[in-house]
Amino acid sequence: MKLSVRMVAVAAVLATAACAPQTSGNSSSDKDEKTGTLRVWLFQEVNNKPKEQVVDSVLAEFEKEHEGTEVTVEYIPVETRAQRITAAFNDPRSAPDLIEYGNTDTAGYVKDGGLADVTEDFGAWDEAKDTDPTARQSVTVGGKVYGVPYFVGVRALYYRTDVFEELGLDVPRTQAELISTAKQIRAAKPELYGLAVGGAYTYGAMPFIWAHGGELATGKGGSYAAAIDSAAARKGIEAYTSLFGDDNCPAANCAAMTGNDTITAFAAGKAAMAIGGDFSHAAVEAGKAKGKYAVVPLPGVKAGTIAPAFAGGNNLGVLRSTTHRTLAVDLMKRLASKEAQGELFEAMGFLPTFSDVRQQVAAKEAFVKPFVETLAADTKFVPASPAWAQIDAGQVLPTMFQEVVSGKKDVATASADAARKMNDAFGSAG
Repeated sequence: MKLSVRMVAVAAVLATAACAPQTSGNSSSDKDEKTGTLRVWLFQEVNNKPKEQVVDSVLAEFEKEHEGTEVTVEYIPVETRAQRITAAFNDPRSAPDLIEYGNTDTAGYVKDGGLADVTEDFGAWDEAKDTDPTARQSVTVGGKVYGVPYFVGVRALYYRTDVFEELGLDVPRTQAELISTAKQIRAAKPELYGLAVGGAYTYGAMPFIWAHGGELATGKGGSYAAAIDSAAARKGIEAYTSLFGDDNCPAANCAAMTGNDTITAFAAGKAAMAIGGDFSHAAVEAGKAKGKYAVVPLPGVKAGTIAPAFAGGNNLGVLRSTTHRTLAVDLMKRLASKEAQGELFEAMGFLPTFSDVRQQVAAKEAFVKPFVETLAADTKFVPASPAWAQIDAGQVLPTMFQEVVSGKKDVATASADAARKMNDAFGSAG
């Protein structure tokens, strides 16, 4: 087993995406070869080595049990996943057999016809019975299953205990205190961001919108209307965008930052606070902040409340176009098994999707507590519409935040424009 073949050069990755024809070709393959090369696309993490080690361990056992089979893995950027995966759906010749995908993408990928229906495979999998209901829902569209849950994730507030102690600060209990504390830190320590924020960090911004009573959209059953321009949502947008400035996180530096960028800044000792997930733990532990931080739930508007968090997570799915369906399904189950999810938690801090495994790790690891508390509070999800993939890929919300923090538009205008784009997407999705 050659580990080197599992990492493909970025240039080659981008070239593949650029060459993929934009024509429909996502038909189901009538082949089911039992040997050959399986191609897998997984997401690149801030600190990817621990994830690679867990994956390589699974692949070693898989290849050992399937003689004549080799697996190659490409770790692709999360931010450009939509372009890569959509191109793969349209060109089976360049497509992988198995992909990791965000749970917000399920409905869109199913509508695109890219994911294989694995309802029977999931039902026959003994471990599936312990998958928590929310995770199971994330792979289900129209009563059919299109993958397996890989991990569940929510975000909370990471903060530097040494900085807070030095400055005599209390942990923020409200979002107003969070904002004022961030600016107080920046004033005392201008070499630090008080709270690292990103204009392209949609899931870090959403809790501010939800905590103020706003919603992204209203509706259900596939029929949605944008609500990002409501009065309550605008209050949340104003709160979040108030953090972009020389008094906290300068727009010139932070407007283009993603969620990974904010965690990288915190881990590197360049920020006193950051909104990060349980999945960010490994990266922080590998950085300069190690041993000098703690995590608490992100506060809501009122003291004692927790801001609603995005109920995130990733899934694994087999592409309809695969010519190795049986092998791909087997590998999918192995990568998402209880054993592998437990190892992924140990390596990366990713919360397992199996209820029993999650209870086991929560009992062993103190850092899990604020994330479990957040999960138990009011978590929310994006609209369960195929349109969300279009909205996400079109950077509708990041564009809105960036227009505000750059001064190009005020909140009312930027949110109205974003709502119009969202409604166009909802309308086109049917």
